[in-house]
Amino acid sequence: MIETKYVGFWARFIALLIDCILISGITAPLVYVFYGEAYFQAGNKPLIAGPADFLITWVLPTLVIILFWVKKRGTPGKLTLSMQVVDAKTGQNLTVSQSLIRYLGYFVSALPLCLGYFWIAFDDKKQGWHDKMAGSVVIRK
Repeated sequence: MIETKYVGFWARFIALLIDCILISGITAPLVYVFYGEAYFQAGNKPLIAGPADFLITWVLPTLVIILFWVKKRGTPGKLTLSMQVVDAKTGQNLTVSQSLIRYLGYFVSALPLCLGYFWIAFDDKKQGWHDKMAGSVVIRK
C-alpha cells in the first residue's frame, strides 16, 4: 500500500506565491491596456474599476484555477512543486462543483484572520477549511 503524503502549510504557501506571480503577470498587462497607469496608483478607488477589471481580475483567474484543478490536479505552482489537489475520498480529480466550492472556500478561510489557511498546519490531513468544505486534500505526487 502506498502511503499518502499530505502537503503542509509552508509548501502550499510557496505554491501560492508562484501562482500569484503568474496570475499577476497575465492580469496586470491586461488591466493596463484597459485602464492605463492610473489603475495601479494608490488612492481612493473602487474595488472594481469596471467590467473589464471584473472579468480580468476576478472571473479569469477563477476559471483558470478551477480548470487547472479539474484537468491537471493542481495549479502551476502546485504542479511545479510536485503537489496534487485531489478528492479526499477517492484520490481522483476534483469535480467542477468541488472545485467551485474549494475556490469559494478560499474566502471563508481568509475571513477570520486567515485562520482557515493556518488550520493546514495543525490538521492531520493538512486540510484548510476550503479543503474540508470541498472534500479535497493536497498530496505529493
